[in-house]
Amino acid sequence: MVLVAVTFFVLLLLGMPVGLVLGVAGLTGLIDMGGDQFLSMVPGRFFSGLNLFAFLAMPFFILAGEIMNRSGMTLSLVNFAQALVGWLRGGMAHSNMLASVLFAGLTGSATADAAAFGNTFVPAMKKAGYRGDYACAVTAAGSIIGPIIPPSTLAIIYGSLMGVSIAGLFAAGIIPGLLLCLVCMCLIAATARRLKLPKDDTRPSLFRIFKEFRASLLALILPVFILGSILLGFTTPTEAAALAVFYALFVGCVIYRNISWSDLYEMLARTVVICGIIFLIIASASILGWWMTFNQIPQMIADGFLSISETPAIVLGMIIVLLLFIGLFMDINAALIILAPVLTPLTLSIGMDPIHAGMIIILALTISLMTPPVGACLFVLASVTGERIESITRYLWPFILVELGVLFLTAYWEPVSLFIPSLFGLSG
Repeated sequence: MVLVAVTFFVLLLLGMPVGLVLGVAGLTGLIDMGGDQFLSMVPGRFFSGLNLFAFLAMPFFILAGEIMNRSGMTLSLVNFAQALVGWLRGGMAHSNMLASVLFAGLTGSATADAAAFGNTFVPAMKKAGYRGDYACAVTAAGSIIGPIIPPSTLAIIYGSLMGVSIAGLFAAGIIPGLLLCLVCMCLIAATARRLKLPKDDTRPSLFRIFKEFRASLLALILPVFILGSILLGFTTPTEAAALAVFYALFVGCVIYRNISWSDLYEMLARTVVICGIIFLIIASASILGWWMTFNQIPQMIADGFLSISETPAIVLGMIIVLLLFIGLFMDINAALIILAPVLTPLTLSIGMDPIHAGMIIILALTISLMTPPVGACLFVLASVTGERIESITRYLWPFILVELGVLFLTAYWEPVSLFIPSLFGLSG
């Protein structure tokens, strides 16, 4: 364990891509176990780690988000959000947060949301009189709603690896995702006067709200269609993702007519790159995961937790602290793939519903996307906008604290995550 851990962290600190770090650490463990006799199983484990039908949903959802972003459908969502709440003090910050909820139903990716809004919302907020670092902090806080509200690539990974209903995980993310938006908007409202946030002089008319709603209707239909078809049992998540691509292409090519062949090539290439990175991490982590399982490391960790306390509330608190700590230093896809097989049996041993446990793990790791030193959303926004990470973080901490409040509420009050799944018979 020490040799593998040292190999893992040394390579990570040296800057090796996390997918390769996981693979090399797994190979080190296999060689240490029995020389080269275990190496023959590496190709098989590498392939079997990806040989899950549900993983096909990820490239489809990512491509659908790319198409909708390129076609301008996401801009219509931004305009609709601005019409609804833009008249409040700090209105553009509020509309940034609301647009994150609407955009989350299209991409399921925090970094995609951060990049898109970093190029659109942040410059607009700076032009309206907001500090650039505050605008980035609001954008980072809203971007993590993406992996919580369905569709969610993290939910697909967790559900596929742990044999948990992906539809149930999708449904479980709705209320926590909306709560994240609500508490952040409350924080913006509470601090708006102290921070002297700008305010529009006039409220929008009902006609303008209706006009923006009508313009964004084609984009608003898609998340409802995706989630509704899955929850009602008409499609699997993979089938719904494929239909989402068809719908987005139809709208972009036939109705809006603003997507060219070169655009399609660029979107496909970007989807391939994003999926290639994720799938390399998953495949490499499957090697390390097999080594951990063979050496009963998950059981050792579970026994270590239970030796401290067998009280479910205390064990759950320790799990959350561990997730938040690991998320500070590790890519969340890799962290999810490594920690899910370790922590899920522990959550089951204290009587937690698998969907509830999955949502806690996903939510905790997602929050780490905006925490230094390696928060991906922070780096995306800093690179896109030119703002300093240290300056963004200064305004981001209050958002992190209120979102941690949502995490602990979700963890210790099951109905937050299980109410909607139970309505559709998806939870135990």
